[in-house]
Amino acid sequence: MDKHRKKQPKTNPPLVSSSSEEVSSIEWEEVNMSREEEDLICRMHKLVRDRWDLIAGRIPGRSAKEVERFWVTKNHRTSQLP
Repeated sequence: MDKHRKKQPKTNPPLVSSSSEEVSSIEWEEVNMSREEEDLICRMHKLVRDRWDLIAGRIPGRSAKEVERFWVTKNHRTSQLP
């Protein structure tokens, strides 16, 4: 072992909070859900709130991110209506 080898300083990746990250518009495009999926998401959200992984587990083929994206885009739109 070489006693004269320089130690490289450890670098930690910068911590970035999700609120400061910019999200591309492609990532937040509206997710199309069937009427049955929409109903289930609305009912489940009343029961378990923002537990997207739990809700997505009840909808075959849907990820937690898709369910959350659907909820956010749908509710953002309806909250802007007069």
